Amino acid sequence: MLKIKQIQQLLGNDASLLEFSTPKIAQKEITIPAKEMVDKIFIPSDRNNRVLGNLYRLYTTGNLSGTGYLSILPIDQGIEHSAGASFAKNPMYFDPENIVKLAMAAACNGLASTLGVLGLVSRRYAHKIPFIVKLNHNELLSSPNSYDQIMFGTVDQAYEMGAAGVGATIYFGSAESNRQIIETSKMFAYAHQKGLFAILWCYLRNNDFKKDKDYHVSADLTGQANHLGVTIEADIIKQKLPENNGGYRALNSNGKKFGKYDERIYTELASDNPIDLTRYQLLNNYAGKIPLINSGGASGDNDMADAVRTAVINKRAGGSGLILGRKAFQKPFDEGVKIIEAVQSVYLNRKITVA
Repeated sequence: MLKIKQIQQLLGNDASLLEFSTPKIAQKEITIPAKEMVDKIFIPSDRNNRVLGNLYRLYTTGNLSGTGYLSILPIDQGIEHSAGASFAKNPMYFDPENIVKLAMAAACNGLASTLGVLGLVSRRYAHKIPFIVKLNHNELLSSPNSYDQIMFGTVDQAYEMGAAGVGATIYFGSAESNRQIIETSKMFAYAHQKGLFAILWCYLRNNDFKKDKDYHVSADLTGQANHLGVTIEADIIKQKLPENNGGYRALNSNGKKFGKYDERIYTELASDNPIDLTRYQLLNNYAGKIPLINSGGASGDNDMADAVRTAVINKRAGGSGLILGRKAFQKPFDEGVKIIEAVQSVYLNRKITVA
């Protein structure tokens, strides 16, 4: 595990993120992760005892057990980005068992993958690490490529293999989003009946969101996507780390009208600091009562440094962890484990506090 000086070195010019102390939304206004997250947040809810048990299992597995933070390995990119593109760098991950072995070697809280991957190894591993079955995907083989989330499995199949939870993606803002919202809402309701928790990949997809900047990663628009996600009772929201703000402003320029917004979301509820932008995302998760985990993003040249930076921003904003995949599995096995452990170091380090 990394020490604070190593984390500072990896942050480089962004080491000032560790000192940020003037968030627009005060810490007292949000719920921050704690050891008793299930008792504190979910016991008063309508989730049944089996859901509570599976959430408790998630929070008490792996290196982050008992901290209120989550480190989840997601490997569903074989469908979302094609198996060839995803696994060519490291062909061992065509084998589902190696996916589970990576999650266990890195002592993750849970593993999110496809029905096929988890179903093939469920009897050997479902009792050893919480399985999260990602039930819908964007298939990438039709020509021309289309972008839609369609169901590849059922809640009952996830339940029968012994999974602890299910996951789904909604492309908010897309032409297909209304259908996806309805499908996913029904899926989450049934998953809760069966005792499984639900994680929502809250992503934006609409070419109109690309203006002078790519507002698919703006704090205001992703924040609203989060708010729609918690409305259908997602137990955990997965969202991309915000990179900018002002999506509503941009989409309401040149005489066009889009949605509704109040300028105070830019002046009183957020600044340009990435910690503030992420806290605004969290504010939309019922003021942090529904956990926010940020995605690790694509693999690049400085994956450990990038992953640590994302973890620092998420933690200091009040988020609950990272769901990091490509930065780990597209590396040699041992290096992938080290990157996940580096992220976990941020959440275990008591000197890195919520701003």
